[in-house]
Amino acid sequence: MKNKITRLSDLDMNGNYTYADYLTWRFEEMVELIKGKIFKMSPAPNIFHQTVSINILRVLSNHIKGNSCKLFHAPTDVRLITKGAKDSDIITVVQPDIFVVCDPTKLDERGCLGSPDLIIEILSPATAKKDLTKKFDLYEEAGVLEYWIVFPNDQIVETFVLSNGTFLKTGVFTEEENVPVNTIPGLEIPVQEIFEK
Repeated sequence: MKNKITRLSDLDMNGNYTYADYLTWRFEEMVELIKGKIFKMSPAPNIFHQTVSINILRVLSNHIKGNSCKLFHAPTDVRLITKGAKDSDIITVVQPDIFVVCDPTKLDERGCLGSPDLIIEILSPATAKKDLTKKFDLYEEAGVLEYWIVFPNDQIVETFVLSNGTFLKTGVFTEEENVPVNTIPGLEIPVQEIFEK
């Protein structure tokens, strides 16, 4: 068993790590592991970010109650598989703001092992670049079926669905419009409800 790491400063920020390493970390800072590299997560989200998250969670929770899909929010680990499912093979561990998993075999006591069906990231100034570039590419490569990027300041929701291994933009939704949830047929969420204060 590896020694437990209690300070982020004890790690080489340019090193390459796996989920097996991640399990030994006991420091207070929240981090994600993207293709073996450590990325610090932003400090606690602001109130509006949390309000938007709760608004989306409420609608999704009410709609999927009783079916096989399960709803989760940060901080819950999603271990994306690129070469193998062993802890030492996994080099990406992320904590999306919101995600839905409809295959119960992907869930265990440590979170999600494999790609969620739907991932929703709510942008904050500290995470915007990562969510728009690194995570976009990562989720596309991992086979996430649907990805939403929520822009709280602009009150816009941009949606993508996976088609032949590539994310296709399905819309940019603003006030007075409803956002269809591709992976949950029959559900549309009013933009106004998402950003309701």
